[in-house]
Amino acid sequence: MRIRRKKHIDERLKAVSDIVLFSDLDIMNVNLAVKEKKYLDLRSIFGNDNPVELEIGCGKGGFIVEKARLHPNTNYLAVELLSNIIVMAGENAKRAGLSNVRFFNSGADYLPRYIKDGSISAVHLNFSPPFPGDRYKNRRLTCDRLVQNYRNFLSEDGVIYQKTDDREFFEFSYSQFEKFGFTVNEVSDLVYENKIENVLTEYEKKFIEKGVKINYLIAKK
Repeated sequence: MRIRRKKHIDERLKAVSDIVLFSDLDIMNVNLAVKEKKYLDLRSIFGNDNPVELEIGCGKGGFIVEKARLHPNTNYLAVELLSNIIVMAGENAKRAGLSNVRFFNSGADYLPRYIKDGSISAVHLNFSPPFPGDRYKNRRLTCDRLVQNYRNFLSEDGVIYQKTDDREFFEFSYSQFEKFGFTVNEVSDLVYENKIENVLTEYEKKFIEKGVKINYLIAKK
């Protein structure tokens, strides 16, 4: 479904330009783009050397804004492809008055151009599109090339957190992380028993209201 361009989007993006970063569009071919590095200077962006966690597909930013509020000594970089959506995430963070969260308007495939290996302490994948069926599995955020990218981004003891309502996608992702050498644990029941921290996303709140079970895993490098 095509998303309609939001009214006054340019003015709204300008108003959050101090916390919303944009990828370069000088090389559209992803294979060529990732070879021409333009690494983000995370220390300069956040003004400190605190650990940085990455969310891919942040939507309106509800999850990452709450994480940043709860953990002021951790920096959060949230990636979203659609400018129509990322502007709302930026506005949410501005209203919250947070200094430890930034947003990056980019596709996931282009991230190796901008993120240095070993610079990220955790990756969050929340309710990513499951793209059911073998035909579209290479578009999933846990396909081979992207899982390898996450492994490269992560520090030595880095962690991936994934939540999804789609069990088939969950099981696919579980096997993908194991394939790339992660130690993987399903913690779905621990979340429901409130034994580990679980910041709810916009989607998750709706699913819980409908009684849909959330599948949650932790993959350790």
